Amino acid sequence: MKALRSNGAAARPPNGRDHLIALHQVKKVYKNNAGGYTALKNIDLTIDRGEFVGIIGRSGSGKSTLINMITGIDRPTTGEVYVGETAVHTLSENQIARWRGRNLGVIFQFFQLLPNLSVIENVMLPMDFCHAYPLSQRRQRALALLDMVEMADQAYKLPSALSGGQQQRVAIARGLANDPQIIVADEPTGNLDSKTADAVFNLFETLTAEGKTVVMVTHDSNLARRVSRTVLITDGEVVNEYVARALPSFPPEAVLQASRQVQPETFPPGATIINPGEAAQKFYMIVAGTAEVALKRAGGSDVVAAEMGPGQYFGEMSLSSRTVAAMRAAPDQPVQVLAMDNETFQNLLAGSPDFQAAMQQMTRFTPQAEGQVG
Repeated sequence: MKALRSNGAAARPPNGRDHLIALHQVKKVYKNNAGGYTALKNIDLTIDRGEFVGIIGRSGSGKSTLINMITGIDRPTTGEVYVGETAVHTLSENQIARWRGRNLGVIFQFFQLLPNLSVIENVMLPMDFCHAYPLSQRRQRALALLDMVEMADQAYKLPSALSGGQQQRVAIARGLANDPQIIVADEPTGNLDSKTADAVFNLFETLTAEGKTVVMVTHDSNLARRVSRTVLITDGEVVNEYVARALPSFPPEAVLQASRQVQPETFPPGATIINPGEAAQKFYMIVAGTAEVALKRAGGSDVVAAEMGPGQYFGEMSLSSRTVAAMRAAPDQPVQVLAMDNETFQNLLAGSPDFQAAMQQMTRFTPQAEGQVG
């Protein structure tokens, strides 16, 4: 698929906030005959400009509800949703429709093309609704977008004459009609063959490289591994991404439970996190900064054997063995970590032979025995 250059306009973060998209304590309760169902539970989530974020999780976990909060398709029961400078949760229905049309490109799993309009008319519709482009330019822009998704030759057909994959391409072109800086896609490749899905994903990567922000719900594990960041949602809660990265082989429920129990800690520059000769009492996941693995030379001075950064982990990997390595914060900046206590860590080990084997493998490359570096 071809890239189409954007107009370069960039949505700004809301006043006093550092992120393009920010959800704060968002809760969504749906009323039913049984009383109510809580789809989202006090969600805190931020997304920055230019990120390509994959929202992953099992069916019914709350993924679609989460992105519906961002797009304003649905409203939080409590909490705040900011996109750019807009407090989405405060908008009226009419305000939301116009704001969404101008600022977001929304791509649905089941296309939602209007059956009585031609392909090109479907793509022009957002421009007609928001008056984002002069009337004289809309048809030409729609054709350029259809060409980008390799559908220009189908421009004057009705959607019913197209395959599912072709309709999804048209839906993507329509989502880009007003050149939004944020693309929100709910399973956009779910009805496509692997080749077309890969082409769609490549298009999203190109758009991200050009400065757009893409938020995509996906069940495709291969695609999820290619985004710049994944957000795992389980039972209506966002799992801490650093815990999820440290425990990739665990069931989502176990990762969620672990993320509830970790505690943030900060070590100042050069501070010792684990002393040599003692067993670690916690399992640490690095959030920011750099930690050093330091060994003693024969003459008494230290040598840095390895450095670890965000997304890496250390600590109880020694499985109660004593190490001769010290773990410390790098001398030029503090290290922010999430710390899991020994009891929680041991319960995780007991519940996952795969994780236990991974930890055992790691200890093969971790100094365990008494001694010094020559």
